Amino acid sequence: MTAFASPIVPKPVLPRPGERLQAGVFVKTPAIEIVELLALAGVDFICLDAEHAPLDRLALDRMIAMARALSLPCLVRIAAARPEAIMQAFDMGAGGVVVPHVASVAMARDIARWARFGHGGRGYAGSTRAAGYTTQGMAATLAEARDGPCVITQIEEPEGVASAEAIAAIDGIDALFFGAADLAVAKGLTRSDDPALAEALTTVSKAAAAAGKPLAGYVASAGKLAEAQTKGISMAFVGSEQSFILAGARGLMDATAALSTEHAA
Repeated sequence: MTAFASPIVPKPVLPRPGERLQAGVFVKTPAIEIVELLALAGVDFICLDAEHAPLDRLALDRMIAMARALSLPCLVRIAAARPEAIMQAFDMGAGGVVVPHVASVAMARDIARWARFGHGGRGYAGSTRAAGYTTQGMAATLAEARDGPCVITQIEEPEGVASAEAIAAIDGIDALFFGAADLAVAKGLTRSDDPALAEALTTVSKAAAAAGKPLAGYVASAGKLAEAQTKGISMAFVGSEQSFILAGARGLMDATAALSTEHAA
C-alpha cells in the first residue's frame, strides 16, 4: 500500500515587475464549498478573512485543508498581529498571512520573526498539518519552511504610511497591502477612493517598488483591475464571494425587471 503524502502548502505567486497581475478573492463564508468553487474558477489565490468575517479556528482548518487538496494558494488575514494567530495559520497549512494594522518598523520585525521557526519565533509541533501529522519529521518540515512563508503587512494608518519604506525593506516581509478603507477612517474620510488618499498610495507603492516587493490592495470588482494596476497594485484582492453573489443576484433581478418593462410595453 502506498502511503498518502500530504500536499505541499501552495503559496501565492509574488509578481515581479512586468509579470502578470495576480487576482485573488477574499472569502468570508465559513464553507469549504466556497473554496472548491473558487478553485474551479481558477482564481490565483484566496484569502480567508479571519479579521472581518466569522471564520473561527475550526472553519479555517477545514477551508485550508480543502485549498491544499486543490492546490489553491491560500492566505489567512488574521484578526490582529499576534504570534499565536500567525503560528496557528501556518500550522494549519496556510500559504501565507495578511497582517492588519502594521504601523511601525518594530511591529513588522516582530511579525517577520513570528512567522519563522527559530529563537523567539514560530514554535514547532510535529503533530500539525504543516508537519504532515508527525509523518514528515522535523528536519524536512524545517527545510520546507526555509523557503519562507508569505507575509503581507497591511499599511492602513498614517504611521504605517510614514514607515512604509523601512517596513518594506525588512527581510521576511514579502509584500505591502495598501489598506485604503481603514486609512480613510483614520483620516476622517468616508470613502476608500477619496482623492485625499492618493499621496499615501503613491508613498506605499514607491516603498514596495524600492524593496522589489509587490504592492497588494483591495479592488472592488474586476472592472477596476486596470485602474488598480496603473496605481502600482500587482496583487489584487478582488471583492469576495459575498460581493459576487450580490452582483449575480442583482443582475438577475435587473434582467427580470427589464423583461417586465418590455412585457408591459
